[in-house]
Amino acid sequence: MAQKVNLDALVPREDFEIEEPTSPAAPISTIQIRDLEENAFFYAVIRKPDFQRETSEWGPDKIVGFVESFLAGDLIPALILWRSGSQQFLINGAHRISALIAWVHDDYGDGNTSKRFFDGVIPDEQITVADRTRHLAKRSIGSYVDHKFSIQHPDKAKPDILERARRLGSMALQLQWVQGDAKKAEASFFKINQQASPIDRTELRLLKSRTLPNALAARAIVRSGTGHKYWSRFDENVRLEIESQAKAI
Repeated sequence: MAQKVNLDALVPREDFEIEEPTSPAAPISTIQIRDLEENAFFYAVIRKPDFQRETSEWGPDKIVGFVESFLAGDLIPALILWRSGSQQFLINGAHRISALIAWVHDDYGDGNTSKRFFDGVIPDEQITVADRTRHLAKRSIGSYVDHKFSIQHPDKAKPDILERARRLGSMALQLQWVQGDAKKAEASFFKINQQASPIDRTELRLLKSRTLPNALAARAIVRSGTGHKYWSRFDENVRLEIESQAKAI
């Protein structure tokens, strides 16, 4: 069975029903690759719903192939988002945008963001497949840093990387927006994602019962108490006990 790359850390999760006033201004319709850099305004506010499946279904070839398709100017399906206050929630497209973020950040499950997310506890197999993905990207298309360097120093750049880097300034990802409240957005999430790749019945039950004890316990145990803190609403002593027991199990 082919190994998959764990990109789950690259887009943070947030409570889908967060209550914040939303600006009446019209949302943007496109983003560029620079909007995914670590200090970019857009990257700072994109979120996954707290019930979103783990972003770990793509292997090295698919990730690098997708980035290569984007750089070649191929048609990329629009990302579907929903806006709540200052947060922009991904309804559909988590793997697509995470693949691009991985390339931009050079984090394929073993970089700085991933280390913080998993509290420094990254399995050897995750590190191995991340390293393989990085080498494949470097060999096939070059790194994001290579492309930025080529713009700053065109006389020292490889011709193919310089050509792609110059195209990046005029390339964009299309965005579509779901209108309505949290219930409408959640219903859209399950409808869209069931059509694209049906969610396993057990996983669907876990997602929909995400606030119940058995679902919280299962999520804690799967990641040994690391990763997204689904139990963050509890008091500190309870949170620490959950993480301690999950790690022991």
